[in-house]
Amino acid sequence: MKSKILTLFLICFLFISCQAQPAKGVQVIDVKTFAEKLKVAGSSQLLDVRTPEEFATEHIDNATNVNWNSDDFETKANTYDKTKPIFVYCKVGGRGLKAANKLSEMGFTEIYNLDGGIMKWNANGMATPSDKIIGMCSQEFAELLKSDKEIMINFHAKWCEPCKKMAPYILKMQTEMKDQVSIIRLDADENKTLLESLKLDSLPAILIYKDGKEVWRNIGYISEEDLKKHL
Repeated sequence: MKSKILTLFLICFLFISCQAQPAKGVQVIDVKTFAEKLKVAGSSQLLDVRTPEEFATEHIDNATNVNWNSDDFETKANTYDKTKPIFVYCKVGGRGLKAANKLSEMGFTEIYNLDGGIMKWNANGMATPSDKIIGMCSQEFAELLKSDKEIMINFHAKWCEPCKKMAPYILKMQTEMKDQVSIIRLDADENKTLLESLKLDSLPAILIYKDGKEVWRNIGYISEEDLKKHL
C-alpha cells in the first residue's frame, strides 16, 4: 500500500514539475486585470506570439505579431523597451508563458501573460464585435445535432498538445462506437463563431448531446477510460 502511495506521489510530482512555471518578473493574470493594466500602460508593447496565420485570423487590437515558434523571436523581442511593462498572449496561454519566460531571461522585468489567451479574452466579451461568420454557424450546428443517436462533439486544434494526445483514441472510438454514438471532430480555429456561441474558452473540448440538448461537457484533457464513462 505504501509503495502505491509513493508511486502516485512521484507521478504527481513529476507532472507538476514538468509544467512551465512563471519566471522572475512574469505574472500570469486574468482577462480583466490584463485589460486594465494594458489600458494604463498602453498597447505599444503588446505581443501576440502565435503564428502569422493565427494572427491574421484574429488578434487583440494594436497587438504586434512576434511568433514564438519563429527563429527570429528573440531578435524581434529585443526591439522592445525592457524598462517598460510588456504584455504577451497566445491562443490559450501555453506559448505565451514560454515566451514570457524567455523575455524574463532576456532582461525584461515586468511581463504580463494573459491567462487562457485570446480564447478567454473572446469568451469574456473583450473582442471587437464582428458580423463575420467564421466556419459553422449556430443554425448549421443545430442541424448537425438532429439525430436519434447520442452525439459527441470534439473541438480540437493543430497546435494543441492535449488535443494531439486525445486524437488517436477519439478516432478509434469513431469507428468502434459508431452504432452507439456519433463522434464529430471540429477544428476550433476554423469554427471561431461556433466557439464563441458555445462560450468555449479552452481546448480540447468535449460536448455530448442527447435529443439536440447538451448534457455534458469537458474542457481539457480526459483519458479514453474516463470519457467512455459518459457515453
